[in-house]
Amino acid sequence: MDLTNKRVVVTGGTGSMGSVLIRRILSGEMGAPAKVVVFSRDEAKQHSMRMKYLNKHFATDEIIYENFERTLQFHIGDVRNYHDVAHVLSDCDVVINAAALKQVPTCEYFPHQALLTNCIGAQNIVQAISENNLPVETVIGISTDKACKPVNVMGMTKSIQERIFIAGNLHSRTAFMCVRYGNVIASRGSVVPLFQEQIRHNGPVTLTVPSMTRYLLSIDQAVDTVFHALKYGKPGDIVVPDAPAATMENLAKALIGERPIDIKVTGIRPGEKMHESMVSEEEADRLIYRKGFYIILPMLKELQYEPGLDDQKTHKTMISSDNVLDYSGTIKLLKQHNISATCEHNNAGGYETSQEQV
Repeated sequence: MDLTNKRVVVTGGTGSMGSVLIRRILSGEMGAPAKVVVFSRDEAKQHSMRMKYLNKHFATDEIIYENFERTLQFHIGDVRNYHDVAHVLSDCDVVINAAALKQVPTCEYFPHQALLTNCIGAQNIVQAISENNLPVETVIGISTDKACKPVNVMGMTKSIQERIFIAGNLHSRTAFMCVRYGNVIASRGSVVPLFQEQIRHNGPVTLTVPSMTRYLLSIDQAVDTVFHALKYGKPGDIVVPDAPAATMENLAKALIGERPIDIKVTGIRPGEKMHESMVSEEEADRLIYRKGFYIILPMLKELQYEPGLDDQKTHKTMISSDNVLDYSGTIKLLKQHNISATCEHNNAGGYETSQEQV
């Protein structure tokens, strides 16, 4: 499907990924939507985003009063609250669920909060659509590589979120799908901004384990994965990009460059893996390759289908330690995405960079 004349709701739309997703949807590359609604509970971030898109420096009352007259609209609410969700989805064709608690330590210390956002939030979306017979055509759930063979609360709740959305196909006419990807370079709360901040303060740069590997992709590649699901996905699919990985040591050294900054090894944290998986051994039996992306076919028998003529059957696991960039490859990847030790992520989802590049 494309988004021409569609009414789109993005939960968590003021986050790093949500901001870029909104920008690209509004660009019309997937067709011109009738409206795009940012649904989140952060009033300040919504207001900042509204001001940016209106090219305003000072707020006047009509900026908010005219909210529902524009293509880009803002809706205060909480994905944890069933009534908030039912209300915002009552006039909607497409939902992209980017609302999440995604920092591993936060989820470990506050597992109930992770459960509320990542699992109950997903269930609220499914339940609101099915109980109220809402005319939602497609729901895309944003997942993570940590949902594959999870060992931490964040991964466990995201794994359950995948199952909630996939099972949602059994109870309504809505097509529920998921996308699963690794670390988004320079997104808020990820490792690159941490290293950048430590470098700006002359170190040390703290590594858990030097040989630890993580998948790395840009925010635009993450959005590409969502768009692929919208264009080609079928109910129950989990779409996975083919992304490179890097060791934490090479990532840190690539950002540090020639600066005299020390690296300090702190040891693995609770709930962390040495290497992340994108596709497990059990899922490999259901893996196909479709138009540049891997697709994990649904496990539930009611949703199973025969791959199409353009779908290439494959059988492989995907682990970050299997496709690791060397030091020069890590530098090249950062350059490709315009990332330096001094670049800062901005609220629009782009990057503000100094002249000093990696």
